[in-house]
Amino acid sequence: MIDKKKIEAGVKLLLEGMGEDVNREGLIETPQRIARMYEEIFGGLGQTPEKHLSKTFSVNDNNMVLEKDIVFYSTCEHHLLPFYGKAHVAYIPDGKVVGLSKLARTVEVYAKRPQLQEQLTAQIADALMEYLKPQGAMVVIEAEHMCMTMRGIKKPGAQTVTCVTRGVFAENEKLQNTFWHMLER
Repeated sequence: MIDKKKIEAGVKLLLEGMGEDVNREGLIETPQRIARMYEEIFGGLGQTPEKHLSKTFSVNDNNMVLEKDIVFYSTCEHHLLPFYGKAHVAYIPDGKVVGLSKLARTVEVYAKRPQLQEQLTAQIADALMEYLKPQGAMVVIEAEHMCMTMRGIKKPGAQTVTCVTRGVFAENEKLQNTFWHMLER
């Protein structure tokens, strides 16, 4: 899906547009390095979380499952600068659970593409609802955006927090409060 040759050509144009000499020693291999890097950091393009969320295990109770502090790195689609932070993902099973690593993999599928934090939060919750079919899901993401840190308003340390609730979480304030209490531990 990633066209490395197009990326390399684009990086050369970008460097030339900045007034750089693309034949300077330090820049000669930069277009190739950027193409390889983009292949890695945008590895979620063309992927879906279906394969991660499709292998489930039966359970007898339907208590909340919370995976917190899932570190992620993503790229702002407006400025192509990184944003990074932690995702907290919870769901109420409906007789089935998924391996815990699969929640982190689901975060990665969506984080590894040009993204908006608000959209990322919703995509994770919607994927859980679609593929895992729980009674409900709740996702909170806390992130720092380099587009606010190193350019524009220049406010390092500012955190953006987004929250999405689906199913029983959207309807039940007690469940939401349990989620927040579990995050504090």
